[in-house]
Amino acid sequence: MTDRPHNPESASKTEDKSQENTLKSHSYENPAGDVVAPLVIGGEEIETGERFPVQDPGRPTETVGYAVAATLDQTQSAIDAASRAWRGWSGLKAEKRAEFLVDAVNKIAVGDGALANILTRENGKVLRESAIELQVFAERCRLAAEYALFLSHVERLAPETDQFTSATQRHPIPFRSEISRLPLGVVTVIVPFNWPLAILAASLPYALIAGNTVIVKVPPTVPLATTLKVRDLARHLPAGVLNVISGSNENVAPLIVDPRIRRLVFTGSTAAGKKMMELCSGNLAHVTLELGGNDPAIVLDDAVLDAAAIDRLTYGAFFTSGQVCMAIKRLYVHSSRYEELVEGISARLSRFRVGHGLDAATDMGPLNNARQRDVVSRMVDEARSAGHEVRELGEFADDVAASGGWYLKPTLVLNPDPRLEIVDQEQFGPSLPILPFDELDPLIDAINNHWSGLTSSVWSADPDRAAGLARSLRTGTTWINNANAVAQDDRAPFGGFRASGVGRELGRDGFLEFTEPHTVTWPPA
Repeated sequence: MTDRPHNPESASKTEDKSQENTLKSHSYENPAGDVVAPLVIGGEEIETGERFPVQDPGRPTETVGYAVAATLDQTQSAIDAASRAWRGWSGLKAEKRAEFLVDAVNKIAVGDGALANILTRENGKVLRESAIELQVFAERCRLAAEYALFLSHVERLAPETDQFTSATQRHPIPFRSEISRLPLGVVTVIVPFNWPLAILAASLPYALIAGNTVIVKVPPTVPLATTLKVRDLARHLPAGVLNVISGSNENVAPLIVDPRIRRLVFTGSTAAGKKMMELCSGNLAHVTLELGGNDPAIVLDDAVLDAAAIDRLTYGAFFTSGQVCMAIKRLYVHSSRYEELVEGISARLSRFRVGHGLDAATDMGPLNNARQRDVVSRMVDEARSAGHEVRELGEFADDVAASGGWYLKPTLVLNPDPRLEIVDQEQFGPSLPILPFDELDPLIDAINNHWSGLTSSVWSADPDRAAGLARSLRTGTTWINNANAVAQDDRAPFGGFRASGVGRELGRDGFLEFTEPHTVTWPPA
């Protein structure tokens, strides 16, 4: 158990102990030399009990560390703890909650170098991406703190008839009302394996600053760095405000169906998101679902395709081995520029070095797990069997063949049948279909009527032309001359249309999703 403030009022009395914890937080191995991701429940850090090993996807015979698997009773205890902590936490001013969070984030940054190494070894991504992810986590927390002021605003409605008009008549309202925003209660956040800390930070700090208490469910293949980072953060918050659970679906089910869970935030596949929404319906809990995206890029006939643009397109598709929800998943290019674009990206990918993420010379690491590697391979093989040209590019590092890791080379699938799975579904891996087009209107209709609607991008030398096209696309975000996480404006709401999601994260809209409006109305004077 870690000493910590058990209620907000006693927080200042534990400052000396918090400083001690800060100094300890950069060491993530226990006395036995193992990295262990504990459960964090109501201020207790539980390392005992059943553990499961976490393998290195680049060297699957190597164990990176161990995570503790929660029992059903421990999951219930986490909900109990979050529920008990909610009254005190929600009773603080939003600015005070923001101060708590930012102070904690600043104190725990000392451990980021060690955590980046762990994250790369459990996830597979290259080390520089892990370092970026930890920076994103901190910056998103600091940005979220700025939204605390929204909860200080109370909208006041006076009985003035000129506030409510129609084309034909005025509607006098005799009442006086005040509308404020209140926190929901206990929030569950279920994060995926690909960018777990960055994605967590799109919701966690907003939920906390809005006055909710949170339980984080970490991904089974990548639980270590996320648990350890959140544990360090929780050490500087009142007990029970922030909790961490890992384990089997059966034992963590209460995090979804318990009636005290008032919002579920889930990032994952569309099929899993539908199941989550169904489970939440029993309690009419709010949901934020950031789901699958089969994200199109449209390269117009006037696009600049110099080396910088080719780099942006290439990394827009192959960043984190293509395992990013907002990555370019299908690339449409005007026929007049098709050959130029194909050869440009092929030349860039031919210089890619595929290897272990800790190797500084690596451009692209392995996929996170064997199942996803097999899904991508099957889609590519289907296109090849249908007679389409497939280019496997780049080179493996010398130790890849003997490693047994889940490696694939970056792959282009040229002008495939749009009905093939590699085009119609989200491959979530290092393969990219490139398709020529001549007429823009049919392409827009096809994109807007597709099942997915998370992100898109438009590439043109004319910003006004690109913006005009961008405004016609029915996706949650459309970028101009860029794509993927490097282009994300964290002040703007993020989420998908259609089967790509429900609700929004980030920005003012994302913050307010963790509140609900409360109205106080007086009788007529």
